[in-house]
Amino acid sequence: MKGYVYILLCSDQSFYTGNTKHLYLRLNQHHDRTGANYASKRLPIKLVYIKEYDRIDLAFKREKQIQGWSRKKKQALINNQPEELHELAKCRNHTSHIYYKPLG
Repeated sequence: MKGYVYILLCSDQSFYTGNTKHLYLRLNQHHDRTGANYASKRLPIKLVYIKEYDRIDLAFKREKQIQGWSRKKKQALINNQPEELHELAKCRNHTSHIYYKPLG
């Protein structure tokens, strides 16, 4: 069965990422406050991203991946900026390999 990953922009400008088998039913649930508690407390919401998958388990895995992303990375996905996704995925903390200096 097909699945969908979607991102909602909430009234407080936060993002809610979810997955479903029945997109329009799920969106109606969010609007009727019978969907996720997080989004129902932040109405109105706006659908800003949707991606269809051949299987619901793939949509679920992608949802969990996106939920771990930074706001900037989610915005790049929403804005269809794959080059930004790649750049934002790079490790930039002090443990990154780009700062490695061999001893000696």
